[in-house]
Amino acid sequence: MTTKAFKQEKIEAIKENFAKAKVAVVTEYIGMSVEEITKLRRNLQKEDSDYMVTKNTLAKVASKGTQFEVLDDVLKGPVAIAFGFKDEVAPAKIVAKFIKDTKKGEIIGAALDGKFLNAKETEVLASLPSKEELYAKMLGSINSPATGIVGAVNAVMSGLVRAMDQVAKKKSA
Repeated sequence: MTTKAFKQEKIEAIKENFAKAKVAVVTEYIGMSVEEITKLRRNLQKEDSDYMVTKNTLAKVASKGTQFEVLDDVLKGPVAIAFGFKDEVAPAKIVAKFIKDTKKGEIIGAALDGKFLNAKETEVLASLPSKEELYAKMLGSINSPATGIVGAVNAVMSGLVRAMDQVAKKKSA
């Protein structure tokens, strides 16, 4: 395969990821071994995400005309991109945890909804709860008033039953 054809194939693969992605997190991977990058990629794939080490020029060409074009300025040096296809928070969360655990690599930034997030903003994104956690909290909030009403009605009814029981015991004595 010629070099030009190989590059075009790579650009198409990156374009495909950009087209499917909801978020893209750019990381520096200096110091990571192939095994560590593979482990990170596997962790991301469990959450319907992917991790791609690529040439910056190819990524810039592939991002043209997409919401991820805002990443062009940070595509410098040895970087890789974590793509999130289903959840906007999961890739940032997984990458941040991996970097914290291994003390290798660094988050450079991310693109979400056509906006660039710097490293600190990406860390904040990583600290947000997942969709499932948010759904559970919402259901708990919705369910909470009903549970309170049931508990209050139950307490009144139990008090009434106990009072009636005490009156019945006094009358029978």
